[in-house]
Amino acid sequence: NPLFSTDTAAALRASEIHAEAVLKGTNVDGVYDCNSQDNNFTFKHISFRELVSRGAISMDMTALTFCEENNLPVVVFNLLEPGNISKALCGEQVGTLIDQNGRIS
Repeated sequence: NPLFSTDTAAALRASEIHAEAVLKGTNVDGVYDCNSQDNNFTFKHISFRELVSRGAISMDMTALTFCEENNLPVVVFNLLEPGNISKALCGEQVGTLIDQNGRIS
């Protein structure tokens, strides 16, 4: 649909099929903390609200808001790293988990 980004389309489809999470494969290791002095720091787990308040947006706001409102976690991970797709599908720690209860880690 030309009215939506691929992030929003993925979030809508995930909701339609009652997926457990949105898996966002990308070319970075997760969500980076733009406020950190260490430019290589990625969050392992963060809430939607904390993500927005820190300005560490990893997907378009429409998709992010939709996922938050529908209690749909998002996993942002490096698609290019061998084994990461399997890890993400199996629920193993990979990249950054964004959800309602995210603790900053």
